[in-house]
Amino acid sequence: MAYFFYHSIWAMIPLSAVGIYVFLQMRNDKAEKEREELTVEFRECILAVATSLQAGYSVENAFLDCKQDMILMFGEDMPISRELLIVRRGLAINIPLEELLSNLAYRSRCDDIAQFAQIFALAKRNGGNMAEIIRSSANQIGKRIELKQEVQMRVSGKKMELTIMQLMPFAILFYVNVGSPGYFDSLYHNLTGIIIMTGCLTVYLGAYLLGRYILKSITGQGK
Repeated sequence: MAYFFYHSIWAMIPLSAVGIYVFLQMRNDKAEKEREELTVEFRECILAVATSLQAGYSVENAFLDCKQDMILMFGEDMPISRELLIVRRGLAINIPLEELLSNLAYRSRCDDIAQFAQIFALAKRNGGNMAEIIRSSANQIGKRIELKQEVQMRVSGKKMELTIMQLMPFAILFYVNVGSPGYFDSLYHNLTGIIIMTGCLTVYLGAYLLGRYILKSITGQGK
């Protein structure tokens, strides 16, 4: 941005704020992706727990037993494997399972896990068919996952279009600079040019933010 909009390395100082913002957005996107992965893995986990409960396991032992299945299914370094290790350590020092699940929901910030933790705590306190309750919760989580994946698949083309539109201004500037050197020289290193290019940069950043906001609103990730 410093080069294309201002042809000045000094512009990197104020534009570093844009770089910090983009870095934070990338970190948030990565965290959101990890939450989605954990939700999918957690659904498989509680399905395995429900199966173990029907085989006569206690709910605590069912959670302990499903860890190996999750490692085989997703790998030892995946989020669900790490979370089940935390659950195992908590149960070893007599922390109630419902408290461990609540802590998991708090750490992961996954809405589906938080809802399951609340339902599980109520079921544990009031009694009931735990296997059926867990299986029903897993089915509900699965429906929400399928709906979200369908929405994301439908907007994947729009995401690609947005990426192309974000890169297009830089591609045009690069093409003109290469094809007609000096064509934009009047827009650099003078007050009028700086004002014009700052206006263009503001419009570009506004369009970038608007595009992200629309896509996140469609996919249900906007806050």
